[in-house]
Amino acid sequence: MTSDERPPRARGLSTWTTRRWLRAGVAAALAVLALLGATGAWVLGRTASISADLADVKSPALTTAVRLESALLNQETGIQGYGLTGTPDFITPYRKGLADEATYTAQLADLLAGDAAGLADLRAVRNAAAAWQERIARPIAASPRGAPSPPATERAAEGKTAFDELRTAMSAQQERLRADRVRAREDLAAAMSLRNWLFCAIALTIVLLAVLVFEALRRGITSPLERLGADARAIADGDFDHPIEPTGPADLRRLSGEIDFMRRRLVRELAFSEEARLRLDAQAADLQRSNAELEQFAYVASHDLQEPLRKVSSFTQLLQRRYGGQLDAKADQYIDFAVDGANRMQTLINDLLDFSRVGRVHHDHRPVDLDEVLERTLSALSVAVEESGASISHDPLPTVVADPTQMGMLWQNLIANAVKFRRPGEIPRVHVSAVREDALWRFTVTDNGIGIAPEYADKVFVIFQRLHTKDAYPGSGIGLAMCKKIVEFHGGTISVDPEHRNGARITFTLAPEPAQTGHPSAVAEALRPQVADR
Repeated sequence: MTSDERPPRARGLSTWTTRRWLRAGVAAALAVLALLGATGAWVLGRTASISADLADVKSPALTTAVRLESALLNQETGIQGYGLTGTPDFITPYRKGLADEATYTAQLADLLAGDAAGLADLRAVRNAAAAWQERIARPIAASPRGAPSPPATERAAEGKTAFDELRTAMSAQQERLRADRVRAREDLAAAMSLRNWLFCAIALTIVLLAVLVFEALRRGITSPLERLGADARAIADGDFDHPIEPTGPADLRRLSGEIDFMRRRLVRELAFSEEARLRLDAQAADLQRSNAELEQFAYVASHDLQEPLRKVSSFTQLLQRRYGGQLDAKADQYIDFAVDGANRMQTLINDLLDFSRVGRVHHDHRPVDLDEVLERTLSALSVAVEESGASISHDPLPTVVADPTQMGMLWQNLIANAVKFRRPGEIPRVHVSAVREDALWRFTVTDNGIGIAPEYADKVFVIFQRLHTKDAYPGSGIGLAMCKKIVEFHGGTISVDPEHRNGARITFTLAPEPAQTGHPSAVAEALRPQVADR
């Protein structure tokens, strides 16, 4: 597999994703728990059924059978006493026994409903009781009171035999009921034991499922993620050649493969970036060295040009004073051209020298009250302001950390431009404002002059770029270029507001405490074919 190929997709069970494994595991666990729950419910139902049968049927039936026997014994006792003595008091227990017999017989019939053997025993007891009552009890009870009953004497042996049969039937009934209750208790004990074992099995199964789920999550998700995280940390620590091994379910393996593919891409991009950085470093070093040499050349050249230029200017002025009017008109015009050119060259060299000094000579940053700097600037420009009748106002200006000399040059160029480029026949009006915007101060210098067309909004900041002839508006065309360099040296930006009409509006930003980022090369700016200012 090449470095550009993505990892192949696996087949079979290895294609199962984390979600699919989780679904299968949860389904299996729920099936097991459902089976155990159904079994537990059945066992609980059986336990409750046996317990209810024992409490509501078997035990009450045995108790009622015992009470039925007691009622029949009371009948026998009452009949024997009445038959032997004829005393009416013995009839009362007999009659009460009859009532109790009827009650207990009805209760047993209800309790033993559905129990064929129990109902057969009850019928045997009732038949035996009915036979005894028919042959013995009723005839004796019907005998006159006050004397022994003849049937009692005549049927003594028959009565004993009949009641013994009744006793036998009652004993058989009670014995069966006792056996049924014993079996019910044994069934209840067995059901409860099964219930307890089943609940233990359910608890053990739940614990086992929890262990299996935890282990499956650890093997299938946690461990692969931990290995993926360890590989990612190794790569983050700088070992970009460290491979990422795909492990775990299919989706995690795909994720590992995609991350490893991204790692390989990053390695290639990093190698390309490193190569580009080395080339840029070399070019930056060459450019820095070239800029330093050009800057030194411009500074030295501007100084070296001063002396021959002063000689040219002095001698052309001498020619003008001594021979002016003595030669023809053409000669006087040529001399004027030479004097004007020398003077303009002197001005350009001085302006270029000032431009190259920004950020190199004047870099004394300290708190500067811009109000005071502006007042000093207006004092220095008082002659031009008075001649033009200009009205200059300003809002309260803040204090910033900057070079005071450069701030003075900034205000001087902006105010001088606003006064110089005025509309003919109109009094110049200039206003300076300052507004805080987050971490910056935004300043605006607004005038009612001739304005700047939007298409020239960028050109006016290029050194020596003029929008008008020197006859219309004198100057070297370096003012706004100087302002741009000063503002950028202090970490701000400067621009022309293209939306403003009826004049020009220059806006620039300054930080209260700007970080010095250096200044652009003065020579690189100065050596452009066309460089800018209004």
